[in-house]
Amino acid sequence: MKKLLLLSLVAVGGLFVYQQLVSNKAEQDLWTEATDSVPGGPAGS
Repeated sequence: MKKLLLLSLVAVGGLFVYQQLVSNKAEQDLWTEATDSVPGGPAGS
């Protein structure tokens, strides 16, 4: 029974870490897109 509880806790912890990683990557992608220079704009001339 203790092994099942431990396995469940590890699974929930792994899921939490995975969700945090996905969330951080999505936020980083959003910031990258927002701060990219615009092609053909003043910087591209």
